[in-house]
Amino acid sequence: MATSFSPYQNEADCLQLDELTIENRLDRISIFGTIDLWKDKAGLKSARELKRLLDHVVAELEKTDLLEKVEFAASDKVPCPF
Repeated sequence: MATSFSPYQNEADCLQLDELTIENRLDRISIFGTIDLWKDKAGLKSARELKRLLDHVVAELEKTDLLEKVEFAASDKVPCPF
């Protein structure tokens, strides 16, 4: 896993860990997909990489003055042009 991933710092970073995708955004980190952490050396390696990433995210959140909850504004519906 890339060590240059800086949570919440850009809209470009995207990491892949097995079939798990981690996308960096300015206001959130999106994690989707699947990962199997098998009870073997490869599973341990994947678990450590995932933990390292999440520890980095938690550290970034802890040093920030956070809102209680982000509120999403309703978006306008745009008619389909097709």
